[in-house]
Amino acid sequence: MSRFPQSTVLGYPRIGPRRELKRALESYWDGTATRQDLDRVGAELRAATWRRLAELGLDGLPSNTFSLYDQVLDTAVLLGAVPERYRGAADPYFAMARGTDGLAPLRMTKWFDTNYHYIVPEIGPETVFKLDAAKPLAELREARALGFETRPVVVGPVTFLLLAADPGAALERLDDVLACYEELLGVLADEGVAWVQLDEPALVQDRTPGELAAVRAAYDRLGSVAARPGLLVTAPFGHLGEALPVLAATPVEAIGVDLVRGGLDGLDALAGKTVVAGVVSGRDVWRTSPERAAHALRAVAEHAAQVVVGTSCSLLHVPYDLEAEPGLDPALKARLAFAEQKVAEVVALARGGFDGPAPAVRPAPEPAPVVRDERGPYPVRAAAQAAHLGLPALPITTIGSFPQTGELRAARAALAAGTLPAQEYERRVEAEIERVIRLQERLGLDVLVHGEPERNDMVQYFAEHLDGFAVTANGWVQSYGSRCTRPPILHGDVSRPEPITVRWARHAQSLTDRPVKGMLTGPVTIVAWSFVRDDLPLRDVVFQVAAAVREEVRDLEAAGVSIIQVDEPALRELLPLRQAARAGYLEWAVAAYRRATSGVADRTQIHTHLCYSDADQILDAIDGLDADVTTIESARSGARILDAVGSFGRGLGPGVYDIHSPRVPSSAEVETLLRRTLAALPAERVWVNPDCGLKTRTYAQVEAALANVAEATGRLRAELTRDAG
Repeated sequence: MSRFPQSTVLGYPRIGPRRELKRALESYWDGTATRQDLDRVGAELRAATWRRLAELGLDGLPSNTFSLYDQVLDTAVLLGAVPERYRGAADPYFAMARGTDGLAPLRMTKWFDTNYHYIVPEIGPETVFKLDAAKPLAELREARALGFETRPVVVGPVTFLLLAADPGAALERLDDVLACYEELLGVLADEGVAWVQLDEPALVQDRTPGELAAVRAAYDRLGSVAARPGLLVTAPFGHLGEALPVLAATPVEAIGVDLVRGGLDGLDALAGKTVVAGVVSGRDVWRTSPERAAHALRAVAEHAAQVVVGTSCSLLHVPYDLEAEPGLDPALKARLAFAEQKVAEVVALARGGFDGPAPAVRPAPEPAPVVRDERGPYPVRAAAQAAHLGLPALPITTIGSFPQTGELRAARAALAAGTLPAQEYERRVEAEIERVIRLQERLGLDVLVHGEPERNDMVQYFAEHLDGFAVTANGWVQSYGSRCTRPPILHGDVSRPEPITVRWARHAQSLTDRPVKGMLTGPVTIVAWSFVRDDLPLRDVVFQVAAAVREEVRDLEAAGVSIIQVDEPALRELLPLRQAARAGYLEWAVAAYRRATSGVADRTQIHTHLCYSDADQILDAIDGLDADVTTIESARSGARILDAVGSFGRGLGPGVYDIHSPRVPSSAEVETLLRRTLAALPAERVWVNPDCGLKTRTYAQVEAALANVAEATGRLRAELTRDAG
């Protein structure tokens, strides 16, 4: 078996430096481009990636890290785990990802503690596994045609099964899945592949004895395949913990460890193994400390048979190239590294040896006690709000954003370029707000939103108006499918120099007699969806942001806004992967939210929103936020949240419209979901709303869907009135 290359990365961004894949996907979806056009763009992006990694001097190039939508969905296709209902679709792959007119898509949720979303596999006793290795083989051959030998990357069998909709039932199919992986190893061996990478991030979470036994069985079996490539098993996002000795006792030749988040404990278990030492972070944009990296590499070298310099995880989670950001402050830029710069760091560390002083130990600051800000009792607030707002039963609202048209995006770009006067830009924003208000009135919504036409992103917009942040021009990171964000860079102390949203909220409310929500992003989410300074504890940074949000909440109330929504969709996302650290995190995260929202009168209604993040796992913490109304994703996940909300003591709006699919739900579908909600909650606490904001949809889709939502709600309101009479 050949020696592993001296430097590698576990994965690389794939959306394109200028979001070329996004545009190609959306052109294919709207019918203006063919599948051949889409595949051509994918091939061009893959070729450019391999060439650039080789130019930077990287020894070990990965392949099969590219995806048209999601690597977990790709793995389902690889293994033949395509539910029967999708097989007759014109394009089963995108039917699973996005749905069709007659098919809802598969569930989507967060990839561990990142803001990347994966498609949740459906695996049960009826699933027939059959290997389809066309994609990894095609990419392998593409690279060879360009002169590059690559290492195919695949989600590992244990992680794939544990990520399924029913992980317990899925893990019972391990033997069947392993048969496909054995076959894949044979196919790759026949192609002359030296190494294959199997990603197992699920192993850095707490695992039961049975799950650890599955890890041992899986890699004993794969390691015993007679003719196969060398096996690199990677475990990003934390420390392998109790899984480390289990995995190390199997015949796998190489193990990738996250030394940024995972630390250096237990390295003696790696004796005799090749270790891909993840000393360059794939999760942030800060330059790597050569001293700290060298210290970690020396520690690994004391035990490993070979040390390979690598990244802690795939570079999927960072932007492409810092050199595409000429507008950043030079002093800040000198502290940063994007994907290209991180590859250069990996190469430099591999070529420079492991010399360097041990890093200074920085003592952790003594944490201040967490103090919860309190509002009045919920029953008192609820009575005051009911009297003030006068809302009907089953009030209908949306989450905040309405479609972002091409005209709006062009206007923002022209404003930034100085070719559109600020006064004209503001006039266009006001006109769009009026359009959104009138549409909601016509559809019969009860609590309106202004549609957020002035906002590019729910975090970036606030970062542009807060001190302590910098924003990028081209720092795009994939969130899911064609959806990309530009995470701000939180590099200093945070403060709010002036009100941010008050002007637009006041204007929207002036257009209607119905209540219009003020729309804010919560402190945890602003921090979670930014690249955050690493010289302060995360908790302290979140509380700085909470103070700024609190000022905005108070100014909105003073401006006459009676309902203020402070979204916190990342509350579950930042939940530590290990159980032991979760209670402490939730305590301060909830306290930060309450700090941001508690300084208002009883009659001011506070809403929050969470989406696509397995929120049923933290319902006690969501209840602890003490929001008067919580809207939460439900339609995409089959309303499974309803199984856990019986004790939820405030207003709740489980979503009835999956906005991440282009399909329009019928009024009958909406009614079915509402009836399930009313079976789980008393009617006086039920709100009606979509799963998430409407920014990614078209106006035609939104108008049709919301009309169906209003129609279904009207039928149920009439029924409730009859029952009450």
